[in-house]
This record gives sequence, C-alpha cells and structure tokens, in this order.
Amino acid sequence: MGNRVNQNVSAGVRTAFNLDQQVVVITGGAGLLGIRHAQVVAELGGTPVIVDLDQERVTSAAEEIVKVYGGQAVGLACDITHPESVENLKNQILEKLQRVNVLINNAANNPKVAGSGLQGGHWSRLENFPLSAWQSDLDVGLTGAFLCSRVFGQEMAREGRGVILNIASDLGLIAPDQRIYRQEGLSEEMQPVKPVTYSVVKAGLIGLTRYLATYWAKDGVRVNALAPGGVEVDQDPAFIKRLTHLIPMGRMASKDEYKGVVAFMISDASSYMTGAVLSVDGGRTAW
Repeated sequence: MGNRVNQNVSAGVRTAFNLDQQVVVITGGAGLLGIRHAQVVAELGGTPVIVDLDQERVTSAAEEIVKVYGGQAVGLACDITHPESVENLKNQILEKLQRVNVLINNAANNPKVAGSGLQGGHWSRLENFPLSAWQSDLDVGLTGAFLCSRVFGQEMAREGRGVILNIASDLGLIAPDQRIYRQEGLSEEMQPVKPVTYSVVKAGLIGLTRYLATYWAKDGVRVNALAPGGVEVDQDPAFIKRLTHLIPMGRMASKDEYKGVVAFMISDASSYMTGAVLSVDGGRTAW
C-alpha cells in the first residue's frame, strides 16, 4: 500500500486539499490551536473529532464548528494518558463515524513561566522543578501522543492509509532563550525560565514522528511533525518585544496563521511527505 501513487494529487491541487469524508481526531482540541485545527478540517469538508478532558467544552466547540461551517463535528471527552480511555475513544469514534483517517496529536500541558517563587528559587528553574510537574507534562505531551498514535495508527495501518500529525515546536529544535523571560529586580535564583519539560516533550514528539514514519511507511500511514513558533495572545508587551527580536520576520504568529500548513500536512497535498519536521516560525530557527 505504501508504494501506491496518490490519485487525488494526480487529479489536481484543489482536489488534493479536499478532506471530504475524512474523520480527523484532534487531541487538545478545545485549546487555542486545537480549535483552529478543527476549523481547517471543517472548512475543507472533513469531520473534526474534538478531544479534550472536559465534555462540556468539547461539545460546545463542536456545536460552534457546525454552526459556522456546517457539516458534522463531534466532541468527545477523554484522558489520553490512560490506555483504556484512548481505546474507548477509538471505539466511540468507530461506532459513530465508522473510520479514522487522520490523528493530530496536539494535546500538551503548557507550563507558564509566571507564578510565585519558592524558598531558595523560582519553581520553574531546573534546580527546583517539581517531579510531579515533570511527570504530568510528559504524561500528556508524550505518553498521550504515544498512546493515541498506537491505537489510531494501528487502525489506519489496517486500512492501508492514514496520517498522523504531531504538533511540536520551534523549542523542540532549539533551546529556549531564557533571557526573554527575565524580570527586572529579581535575583538570579528567582528568575523564571521556560520549564525543561516543554523542550523535552517537543523534541520527543519529533523523535516519535521519525520512528512512526518509518515503522508504518509500508502500511500507507504518513507521520509528520509541525514545529510552530509562538502565537501572540495578549502576552506582556515587553516579553513580545524581546521575543520578536529573535525572529527574522519581527513578529509572533497570529492565531489563524498555521491553518494553511495544517491543511497541507493532513491532506493528500503532502502525499509524498513522511518523517518530516516542518518549521513555521517566522525564521527563528534559521538564525
């Protein structure tokens, strides 16, 4: 199956981007970018399955998608850190929609550098970083992606076709520049930093991408990673100024600016692409 030439691409570029009849599972689907991924799917004719912890939030998100774009959208609550929950999620989707064509591993804790310090230093610093936070961040961002990929990827492999898109980060490719988080008047040990787990999770997703891409290539399942830069969402203006000095384009991304690349990566437009990491970061990793 992996050697088959994709007929949708041969039919033309517009057809290649079409997601008609495609069921797309999006973890962390009620979050900032998760909602945008669902919008992409709906706009291109597919059915987004919005997955997050809170049933009320995913139901509301799915209803809003249908209201704006028409078609069908489904919201399902699931704790992706538990194998039985992910297996149950798959069974619910197959019962409702009969198939799964695409998985977007988008769920992640997003540890903020803000917050109070501890006696002897800020909680976010490597010396003080709580083991419980380390475990929670890896459980959601890496274990959750592994479990969802294992469960849904097997289903795709049985069908001989499918796509997994892992949402990594520019900070999976480069280290965070901790200078942009510094706060005036604080001693060194009280300075907040980007927590270590963010880099570890995002780099881990890139490793998972390459492993799965080669593991399932013969079964027609493509696996790629998107490494986006930061999105501007009401951050402190001083922080934005410091960060944008590190970006050749001189700005952060807008909330909707990753829609086009997601459409490309989950559709047949990228039919000869697997094991790739696509950086969309305003040029930050080029410097």
